[in-house]
Amino acid sequence: MAPFSVTSIFDQLKSRSKPTLDLPESIWHEPIYFVAFGLGSGAMPFAPGTFGTLLAIPFYLLLQPLTLPIYIAFVIIFIALSSWICDRVSRQIDVHDHPGMCLDEFAGFFVTMIAAPRGWPWILLGFLLFRLFDIWKPWPIHAIDEKIHGGFGMVLDDIVAGIFAMLIIQIVSMI
Repeated sequence: MAPFSVTSIFDQLKSRSKPTLDLPESIWHEPIYFVAFGLGSGAMPFAPGTFGTLLAIPFYLLLQPLTLPIYIAFVIIFIALSSWICDRVSRQIDVHDHPGMCLDEFAGFFVTMIAAPRGWPWILLGFLLFRLFDIWKPWPIHAIDEKIHGGFGMVLDDIVAGIFAMLIIQIVSMI
């Protein structure tokens, strides 16, 4: 096993990055494609997942006033719908987990922010932590990404990354 270093983390991230694929033209014509590709944020030529997560922030701000039980119910329903949408679109374009499909980043960020304290510092921390875990994919996130397919698999690795980030936010908020 290689020794831990910052460069080893960047080498891991680079080796796990997905190849660039052509975007389906349907993103701009079919509503389900537009949604699956993160309301168009997945069409960014670089870091579409990061842009998808950034676009999730205004939606989170709209959801923030909800009570915790209603927010959690929303997140569960969102995960189910996201899984279905991602599965349907990936089957239609015949590409499992297209890098531009970033609806799963919305779901992961919404999980990250469950019971998070209010305020921009917490949103920024949630964004950074979620992106770290989603890109780095430590165990079991990487195993989920590799072994569980279909729409649920596409969303599940982001959900677990969101859970990791949420747990850190909860710990930090108690300090």
